[in-house]
Amino acid sequence: MATYDAHMSEASRGTLPLRAENCSIERALGIVGEKWTFLVLREAFNGVRRFADMQAATGAPRQVLSARLTRLVEEGLLRKVPYREPGQRQRDEYRLTQMGLDLYPTLVALMQWGDRYLSDREGPPMRLTHRGCGALIEQHFRCADGHEVPSPREVTPIPGPGLRLSPAARPAADADTAGS
Repeated sequence: MATYDAHMSEASRGTLPLRAENCSIERALGIVGEKWTFLVLREAFNGVRRFADMQAATGAPRQVLSARLTRLVEEGLLRKVPYREPGQRQRDEYRLTQMGLDLYPTLVALMQWGDRYLSDREGPPMRLTHRGCGALIEQHFRCADGHEVPSPREVTPIPGPGLRLSPAARPAADADTAGS
C-alpha cells in the first residue's frame, strides 16, 4: 500500500500521468459528447419541448433527433410528458430533469467560449441576462471557502475517494497484484 500512496502523492503533484479508469469527464462525454446532443439541450434550455419545434430549431435529421431524444431520456437528462392537440393523437414533449438542468453551466461556458473566440465581428449572437435585474450573466469559479479562482493555473487536481486507476497507470507492484 505504501507504493500506491507514494504513487498517488506524486500523481497529485502532477509529476506522473494519472489515468482514471472511471473518469467523470469521459463518462459525461459518453452521454453528451456529440453536436446534436448539445443542440437538443440548447433548445430544451430555451423552452423548446416538442419534436417538430426541436427539429426546426436544430436542423437535425429526423432519425438523428429521435435517437438523441431517446438517449437523453434513457440517461435521465430529459423526461417525456404526454400532450394532445385537439383532434390529434397523443404525442410527447421533452422536459429537462434536474440532471439535465445541472448541465446549464456547461452549456453557458461553451457558449461564452464561442462568444469570445468564434463570434462574428459584430459580436455574439445571443446574450444571457438575469431575469430579475437585466444584468449580463457571468460565470466564475469559487473554492469552497469563497475565494474566486481566476485561472485553471490556480487549480490542483487531487485524487478523489472513488478513483480507480486504469491498469496502465498503476505502479508495477500494484499492477502485478491487481488480478489476485
